[in-house]
Amino acid sequence: MREVDPQKTKRAAAFELWMKAPMPMITLIKTLDVTKARRFSKRHGCKFNMLLCWCIGRAAVRTENFYLLPVGDKLMEFERLGINTVIALRDGGINTCDVPFCEDLAEFERSYLRLTEQVRQSGQAYELDNRYMVIGTSALARHEIDGAMNIYAGVYNNPFLIWGRYRKGLFRTSLPISFQFHHTQMDGEEAAEFLDRLQEELSGL
Repeated sequence: MREVDPQKTKRAAAFELWMKAPMPMITLIKTLDVTKARRFSKRHGCKFNMLLCWCIGRAAVRTENFYLLPVGDKLMEFERLGINTVIALRDGGINTCDVPFCEDLAEFERSYLRLTEQVRQSGQAYELDNRYMVIGTSALARHEIDGAMNIYAGVYNNPFLIWGRYRKGLFRTSLPISFQFHHTQMDGEEAAEFLDRLQEELSGL
């Protein structure tokens, strides 16, 4: 992670407009077609949420401003991306786990399974170092939800995706997903393009 001069980036105007805004977060909600992802998950015996996290990473690496993030009053640039997921612990609580993104699905799956099990057994969060810009996720997989508005505390500015249980139809499986992001990091157009890329990744499995 390194500090960058906002005036030398494409986010100069957004930095001036939104860094001191009382509520600089935006949430977009989109219903995704996850038919192929569900079939892929069943055919290959892999976790659906792991597969969705991998597709999120694949879409994010193709979205330039995911590597920028406002931290405090500065704009920081990161080398790599990670995906954070919420883990249900053995004692009934929850904690979080960062998984480094990798283009290779098999390698990402190995890291995902190893690290999430480590958090589940130890009860301790696992965090990546500051080379990684981490994308937050939370799956409420037992519940059908239409969307979610996350809290904003003024500290955690990372992009965040939330989804519930997918919905099975006769020929199609759908999944509403909420995407929250800091307006300094990206505009609505770029965020919508990211969600379009996510759909492309899911449809291309």
